[in-house]
Amino acid sequence: MEGYLDRLPSFVDQIRKIREIIISNIVLIGQISAPTFYERRRAEALVERLADFQVDECSIDDFGNPIGVIRGASTERQSIFVVAHLDTFSDVEVDQNYEVTDKTISGMGVSDNSAAVGVLASLPEVFNRLGLTFESDIVLVAPNHSLARGNLRGIRRLLQVWPTPIRGAICLESVELGRLNYYSDGMIRGEISCSIASEKQWDRHHVPNAILVINEVINAILGLRLPQKPRTQIVIGKIAGGFNHGRIAYDANIGFEIRSDADQIVKDLYDEMRDIVDGINKAFAVELKLNRISNLNATRLPYNHPLVKCASRILNRLGVEAVSEPSETALSIFLQRNIPAVTLGLTHGDNYHQDGAMIEIEPIYKGISQIPALVMAMDNGVCDE
Repeated sequence: MEGYLDRLPSFVDQIRKIREIIISNIVLIGQISAPTFYERRRAEALVERLADFQVDECSIDDFGNPIGVIRGASTERQSIFVVAHLDTFSDVEVDQNYEVTDKTISGMGVSDNSAAVGVLASLPEVFNRLGLTFESDIVLVAPNHSLARGNLRGIRRLLQVWPTPIRGAICLESVELGRLNYYSDGMIRGEISCSIASEKQWDRHHVPNAILVINEVINAILGLRLPQKPRTQIVIGKIAGGFNHGRIAYDANIGFEIRSDADQIVKDLYDEMRDIVDGINKAFAVELKLNRISNLNATRLPYNHPLVKCASRILNRLGVEAVSEPSETALSIFLQRNIPAVTLGLTHGDNYHQDGAMIEIEPIYKGISQIPALVMAMDNGVCDE
């Protein structure tokens, strides 16, 4: 392991020399709009770019996932996956223009997750410039249908049909450098919507206000008792309703997320929220609905797993402090299948899900250096239990 750590400074220097390739890939791919369920054009661009770098096999699978395979020297070694989700949170299907300066790249989706996809496209050239070859096959994947209602569908389906054993996986996120995720919480994400029938069906003095009904729902949710252990949280992250300052709101909704270390607690709380919705629905005689958007199971690697310790030592040698939090990435799907995996951040950024999203260029060289070092370690069995 020490040999790989000692090479990290040279990795950073060599990767900095292909700055233009990395930036070009981020901009080329990132400017192609890819809202969840509409990622096909970006997938095609990624496969074309991987082919330009003479990756051994490039294709888009039956589920729309773009895949590139760098064949290893051994036919007996299990594959190593490097993954960056393809879609962005944007609802805009129009291509975006990115702005590049000496220090930053700005544009919709660049920090989640277009920069990571651009880095994924650059990895064949990174490995080539560093003179690296591997015994294991290196599988580069940008799963589609990952975010929100996509519910990580692309990676779920890919792993269901992948024909050979998988040794481990590295999941890439654009930000933040130092991110080292090795566990995920149990989670259910959903929406509660309220719809009021036309005021013609009500006495005008007794029309319910959808916003006030939703407020009753919020108050009831806040009254739920949450255990301190296992660690549990209900986050109300979105709220919308109404259309005019002086008119009663006929529609309103909230978006929420239940998180816990324990799957059963997540399910129990979701059931309690269903009871709340049913009760308020009857009390106000409105159309109040609870819809589940996505879910994850709680799963983790031990903090002292060789893969986690290896990734932590790499960050330490790069002079970056490791920060570990629960992850909602493809990491959880690998761990559910007993495949060791970690999620790494590549650079620093700001305004993650907004029009002014931005990443810094200089830190990305350290961020990318993590990948070949960790792949080398995995290829040589350092991270095997």
